Amino acid sequence: MLKLNYSLRSAVAIVAALNLAYFGVEFSVALSIESVSLFADSIDFLEDTSINFLILVALGWSAYKRSIVGMFLAALLLTPGIATLWMTWKKFGHPIPPDAVSLGLTGAGALVVNVSCALILAAFRNHTSSLSRATYLSARNDAVANIAIIAAGILTAATESVWPDVVVGLGIFAINLDAAREVFSAARQEHIDAKV
Repeated sequence: MLKLNYSLRSAVAIVAALNLAYFGVEFSVALSIESVSLFADSIDFLEDTSINFLILVALGWSAYKRSIVGMFLAALLLTPGIATLWMTWKKFGHPIPPDAVSLGLTGAGALVVNVSCALILAAFRNHTSSLSRATYLSARNDAVANIAIIAAGILTAATESVWPDVVVGLGIFAINLDAAREVFSAARQEHIDAKV
């Protein structure tokens, strides 16, 4: 168990650093081209950094305390979704499509980062801890979202419409909602087991 925690701690530290670095890149591009999907995904990179930092702190705690952190992380997974809804609402007032090339290339860069993170964390994907489940699900879901962002870039170029970007942004919200449910279920079970 100590070996697992040490390995998970190292993996989570690397993933946290990668997420923080790409947050700055994606957030800057999202603001400059006014992209709903990139904005949501950049906030997701920041949220992933926070999740991984909390996991680093909580790994040495008791199962009961870790389960409380797991439930908190489930709520934290919803943050990018809320930001996406806000940006979508704002986009209705200014319905200009984002630059398709910047959207696609930035999404591709995010995909490289998230696939790397998912591969680093793959060894822990079936671990019963809500903490390890949270970090793996987050990286996996982000990679799926990045593929959708690349597709939105292609569709935006083809249609010159704001909708591919908006639809992908709302899809990111749905993915994070499902991840939050899975993490909360694992944390609740961990909480029950710790009490017993």
